[in-house]
Amino acid sequence: MGFVTPDYGTIFWMVIIFGVVLFILKKFAWKPILNALKDREVSIADALSSADKARKEVEGLKSDHERIIAEARKEKDVILKEAKEVKDKILSEAKTQAAKEGQKIVESARQQIEAEKKAAINEMKEQVTELSVMVAEKIIQKELKEKNVQENMVQDLLKDLKLK
Repeated sequence: MGFVTPDYGTIFWMVIIFGVVLFILKKFAWKPILNALKDREVSIADALSSADKARKEVEGLKSDHERIIAEARKEKDVILKEAKEVKDKILSEAKTQAAKEGQKIVESARQQIEAEKKAAINEMKEQVTELSVMVAEKIIQKELKEKNVQENMVQDLLKDLKLK
């Protein structure tokens, strides 16, 4: 039963050994352990502070990123609007130019038709004149076969031509 009830001598030596161990730990191990714990606490606080700064920076970058994307979209819309305006302007100019060219072609065709019409009319007049002269010549030849008819005709023509 000696193990269950301690002896005063054993208690005395246990207290002395505990005190020596406590003194040695205090002298050599307590300060380094406390310094290590303090350093660990500081490094954890710094890590938390860095993480907080990084989180804030990421949020700032995220808002900048969203702002840049919004600006890019606005710029894209402006560029597309300008491109559409340029396209519409080019189409309008092309339509106007095509209308002018069409008018020129129609006017040219109209002038060409008018010129060909005048030429055809002149040619018909010449043919009618030639035919009339030929018909008149045939008629005159028939009527003037006799000498007295020719003399009467010349007399009539001279009467019509009054000399001044």
